[in-house]
Amino acid sequence: MSRRRIIIIGAAGRDFHNFNTVFRHDPDFEVVAFTATQIPEIDERNYPPELSGDLYPNGIPIHPMDDLEELIDRCRADTCIFSYSDVHYVDLMHVCNRVVSSGADFQILAPARGHIESSKPVVSVLAVRTGCGKSQTTRRVAQVLQEDLGVERVVAIRHPMPYGDLAKQAVQRYGTIEDLERHSCTIEEMEEYEPHISAGTIVYSGIDYGAILAQAETEADVILWDGGNNDPSFYRPDLTITVADPLRVGHERLYWAGEANATMADVVLINKCDSADADDIEKLKESIRSLNQSARILTADSVLNVEDPALITGRRVLVIEDGPTLTHGEMALGAGAVAARRNGAREIVDPRPFAKGSLASAFSNYPHLGPVVPALGYYGDQLKELEETIAAADCDSVVIGTPIDLRRVISIDRPATRVRYELSEHDPAALKSLLAGVLSG
Repeated sequence: MSRRRIIIIGAAGRDFHNFNTVFRHDPDFEVVAFTATQIPEIDERNYPPELSGDLYPNGIPIHPMDDLEELIDRCRADTCIFSYSDVHYVDLMHVCNRVVSSGADFQILAPARGHIESSKPVVSVLAVRTGCGKSQTTRRVAQVLQEDLGVERVVAIRHPMPYGDLAKQAVQRYGTIEDLERHSCTIEEMEEYEPHISAGTIVYSGIDYGAILAQAETEADVILWDGGNNDPSFYRPDLTITVADPLRVGHERLYWAGEANATMADVVLINKCDSADADDIEKLKESIRSLNQSARILTADSVLNVEDPALITGRRVLVIEDGPTLTHGEMALGAGAVAARRNGAREIVDPRPFAKGSLASAFSNYPHLGPVVPALGYYGDQLKELEETIAAADCDSVVIGTPIDLRRVISIDRPATRVRYELSEHDPAALKSLLAGVLSG
């Protein structure tokens, strides 16, 4: 019997994981190609033979998503496996239509198909959308485990962001800020890794999550899965915490795989209650209960701390926000804008007249954006364009609402202040009790 020919539709994340865990060693299937979307300059590359295994001695080509129909025909594909997340159901079904109209089957693998078992307890932190506050929740979970429950070694494993040499990025360990430079991290990667490192938590990421887990387990008492882009866990969890956003009520039902994350959760944590209307919080609770009657619902605030409020009060400020939260997370504003308003900024300067290159394109591609700068920074040109946009802006000061200090990676020629945000749950004892239950087995 001939092998069933598979195209994996992805964005340099779950697509590689699905291949590694489900298809890499299965002789009944032949993965003929990956497609790549969302991430610039990832297509027209090759998933290398060092990672693809004995059945694929030449590796597997990665093609642009725009070529999907032609690729299905040329490769005689039988099935396309959809393997990325934070996708509106309408957009998901448009992709499905492209596939089935081209003669192939369309499929999504159950998250459990890709679960890897760990010898350590696994706490998984997910979200219903990008920008719910998952990263600050993950940091808070690590803090409770270490400070309240006496766990000496918590290791965070982060959802993949392999934008460079794939073979070299199979297993990446981040224990110091210098490791970020050593691995040539993009801004998006630094935004996720640096806060963990600053809090004393070791972070792993990469491509081969079996090899990553094997190494992480040698220095961990608890594994903390820090999911990205509302993607389900790559590991079989002992406790799943899904973060939901009362500023986007209804989104928990409209996106893959956010709805699945809410449905599969042991705990749903409603964040940003300090910025939301009480009616919206109650509507979100009702929505969650209808999706998942057994989940424990917790509430929390996202507490903002401003480095130097004097650089905001009474000033015309340019606000820079976390890129993914604004772009495919579809938020118009982020923590930086909230901090600017709360601290009495005279004006939040609209960056559109000053936007350069990829930033100008972002405002065109994401018309929902408010008067803030999304911190795009995958590659050198984008960093340069971000720097040029800031330099051109007619403002008094800059508010940095990204999880990292941008002053470390680009030149900012104006006075600047950082905004940090931390989770403050309304019932701290509840989270502590849930995590203690994981430790007790």
